[in-house]
Amino acid sequence: MKNKIDEELIITTEDTLNMLDNILEKRDNEWWNKFYADRDKSIPFFKNIPDENLVSYCISNILNKGKALDIGCGNGRNTLYLTTQGFDVTGIDISNNSIDWANELSIDYTNRPIFKCESLFNFEDDSNSFDFINDSGCFHHIKPHRRHNYFKTILNYLKDDGYFAMTCFDLNGGANISDYDVYRDYSMHGGIGFSEYKLKKILENYFDIIEFRKMQESNNPNVYGKEFLWAILMKKKRS
Repeated sequence: MKNKIDEELIITTEDTLNMLDNILEKRDNEWWNKFYADRDKSIPFFKNIPDENLVSYCISNILNKGKALDIGCGNGRNTLYLTTQGFDVTGIDISNNSIDWANELSIDYTNRPIFKCESLFNFEDDSNSFDFINDSGCFHHIKPHRRHNYFKTILNYLKDDGYFAMTCFDLNGGANISDYDVYRDYSMHGGIGFSEYKLKKILENYFDIIEFRKMQESNNPNVYGKEFLWAILMKKKRS
């Protein structure tokens, strides 16, 4: 019979990644289910309004109709906006409560999106099949040792001429810590904050950056905008 010593065995790289997952602070589907349980909480992104940068991409015609994937879609606010712009959209999130909420909000939409309760790492679709992939606040929760897999998965699903948009914490919005600190402290501290240098250094390994800016703080009740977030638009890196 195996004991703990025998079970905690590292042979492959994936074994190492799983070990790091297990020793770090967990924000799994149970944590996020509790987060989305009370829909009346005073949280700006609980409103059914899209990100201001996403709206700007559509208004400027950078994004055209096609197939889109919304990662960490929450209550589906950005997913639903993309459907109004003519996209066929799939929204994914690890919280059952958020997906239930998104499905309820989408009932009256003509071009109704598909919502799935799963992480990007478990999501399955055809390679090179999405014209647009959106991440609004998921990346800063991705553990550093999983970043490479995260971006490789996005590159696998994104068409060669497709766009990838991402919003994530700057140093004012997220924890001002190094990647090493995550493992020293056994915690993501609620989400990593990124300097411009660090974020560009990471992203430039995978993407050509089309636009890199701070999200614009917005008083418009019909859009979401907070200046403690970066807003980045990218395409696949050309070899």
